Amino acid sequence: MKVQEIREIIKLVDQSNIGEFVYENEGTKILLKKTEAGTVAYPAPAQEVVQAKAAVEVTPTPAAQPVAKAPEAATPATPATPINEQENLHKITSPMVGTFYQSPSPDADAYVKVGSKVTADKIVCIVEAMKLFNEIEAEVNGEIVEVLVKEGQLVEYGQPLFLVKPE
Repeated sequence: MKVQEIREIIKLVDQSNIGEFVYENEGTKILLKKTEAGTVAYPAPAQEVVQAKAAVEVTPTPAAQPVAKAPEAATPATPATPINEQENLHKITSPMVGTFYQSPSPDADAYVKVGSKVTADKIVCIVEAMKLFNEIEAEVNGEIVEVLVKEGQLVEYGQPLFLVKPE
């Protein structure tokens, strides 16, 4: 099942009066339950789990481990110093739900940091989704003003990752 299909199911369940939805296909089971805060999915033992709150991440869960609630790390980090919104800064946003990484490997330097000059095609980070590492480009020429998320943080679709002062 593709991520987009899972997103569509979540949207449909979220917009409906359904309180619980179960989908099984080829050994994968998705269980969606509505809560007051939004739609959260919990895994069946020894199956794949979808954790969602308007977005999706699929991860395997061994049967011996207890089921954990959806992580709350999906909110952007609070900036150390407020950035003036009237500076016409460009936001580089996440094109998908996944895990944010600033470097290509744990022992490598970050692609960019505050003060780095970037071009539109320069890779600024990686977002891992379902074991696929997706390189995210700057989309604009300019200077990185702020990094809005932390290493290893879960990010949502459309969540701002960087602020760039365009040239």
